[in-house]
Amino acid sequence: MKSQKIERREFLKYGLSIPLFATYLSACKDEFIVPNDTKVMVIGAGISGLAAAKMLSEAGFKVNVIEASDKIGGRTRTNHSLGIDFDEGASWIHGIKKNPITDLAEKAGMLSFETVDESIVSYDLGGKKRSVDLYDSTETRFYEILGTMMKKGNPKKSFGEVFQSNYPEYFKDRLWQFFLSAYATFDTGDLFKLSSLLYDEGEVFGGVEKIATNGYDKIPEYLAKNLDINLNQKVTEIDYSGEKIKVKHNGQESQADFVIVTVPLGVLKNKVISFSPQLPEKKLNAIEKVGVNCVNKFLLTWEKAFWDDVQYITYTPDVPDRFNYFVNVKKYHPDTNALMTFAYADEARATEKQSDAEVISLIMAHLKDIYGSSIPQPKNMLRTKWGSNPNAYGAYSFTAIETEMSHFDDLAASVGQKLFFAGEHTEKDYFSTTHGAYLSGIREAGKILEIFKK
Repeated sequence: MKSQKIERREFLKYGLSIPLFATYLSACKDEFIVPNDTKVMVIGAGISGLAAAKMLSEAGFKVNVIEASDKIGGRTRTNHSLGIDFDEGASWIHGIKKNPITDLAEKAGMLSFETVDESIVSYDLGGKKRSVDLYDSTETRFYEILGTMMKKGNPKKSFGEVFQSNYPEYFKDRLWQFFLSAYATFDTGDLFKLSSLLYDEGEVFGGVEKIATNGYDKIPEYLAKNLDINLNQKVTEIDYSGEKIKVKHNGQESQADFVIVTVPLGVLKNKVISFSPQLPEKKLNAIEKVGVNCVNKFLLTWEKAFWDDVQYITYTPDVPDRFNYFVNVKKYHPDTNALMTFAYADEARATEKQSDAEVISLIMAHLKDIYGSSIPQPKNMLRTKWGSNPNAYGAYSFTAIETEMSHFDDLAASVGQKLFFAGEHTEKDYFSTTHGAYLSGIREAGKILEIFKK
């Protein structure tokens, strides 16, 4: 879902070229014994939950996955209603080199297209096209500042505060506002909630970026094969005080020897699930202190294309964080006349209270300023509302002002060797990404396997 524009360190911690559960099981298949009828319950059928369930099921555990929504995938879901594969959450493989999602996508039959960042045009108010030199030089300077600004950071001050105080002339400039919005807020979160010390934390895989062209949901569908999955099962209580863990969902109770909780951080923050006994203080503190961003996506279609034949169209309105960045879907779906645009942080949350007509009007105001008032209205629009989605309450985690990197480890920590936690928010090196979610599921399944080592 995220744009991955912030340049983080390339760190090939997981330098494997095949799915990690296969690697793990082939390497240690004779090293553990799984007692008969050892039951694992996985809460959440997103990428992390499905990865853990698949690995443990193939190792011989009885695995049951329960999911609150009516379909698998979590925040990796695709809307096919218009005959276009509109990925509501994850869209890109961020760095294909050594990225486990690359091979997983191939095995799942997910097709992808390399999106070229240089295929871009920038417009200011009044439809004034910017020079390539101005755009490129500003982008270069933007990354130079990102690379050093943490030296001016303060544990009690946000990225937005520190940037504004040190670069007031840039903060007021519309092009700079665009970079701060589309290349920072999009990746992380509200700049006035983002840590001024940890804004660039996290690692990346090398290689080009590729966007899914036939639905990112191919991956959860692949992982879910042969798994026992129950949909529309909302978990409300987890009692791990006894020998068996008791899970209440939809008014009924199930029991398991191990439970892996993979619900999004936003769900944990909203206390949708009660735990008995209460979770350790460190984990509760981490749930509170790590931030959750909101990004919403909007797909609009027309009879004919009227826009530039480039991959990305950017616009610098007076109000940042909404509809300033357009992905030209036609570049990878030549027979489709569609644009995809975004809203971030508080502006994203604000769109969730607006009608389709209001949202279309705001988007069209930007496009009309660029291409003229005579351009046609769109035929259709698809949209997301991740902030108010009761099974997500946001898009992905970020390093907020009070976040410490150890909080990601606290979120990942198991409780009593029977209650485990996975999800992108538990993966310190790759938080906020699909590959981070996948790796976290493999990690937690591995912890359970380690218990049964000979």
